[in-house]
Amino acid sequence: MAQPFIVSIPHKLGKDEATRRLKAGLGSVRSDYGKIFQINEEIWSGDRLAFQLTALKQQVSGSINVADDHVKLEVMLPWLLAGLAHGVQATIRSRATRMLEKKTTDV
Repeated sequence: MAQPFIVSIPHKLGKDEATRRLKAGLGSVRSDYGKIFQINEEIWSGDRLAFQLTALKQQVSGSINVADDHVKLEVMLPWLLAGLAHGVQATIRSRATRMLEKKTTDV
């Protein structure tokens, strides 16, 4: 039985910039974690990404919703992966926060 896994990451970028950064950053996630999971489907509809992937031979579906002040990742995990999810939550939050941090430039 699938279990929901939800992570909310706050940001101060606005919806458009956060969406742009996520789209750009997902390519590096794919290459960095390609040995752990494979993205089978990725469909952007405005500020929402629906995806399906395979992780440890398990099928996973989920979505990323971008709001003005936060990003919400919601994934339905099979029981096998649900047991591992708590351990990777901090990694997901950290990686997403780095993608969404506002860069400052020295003048």
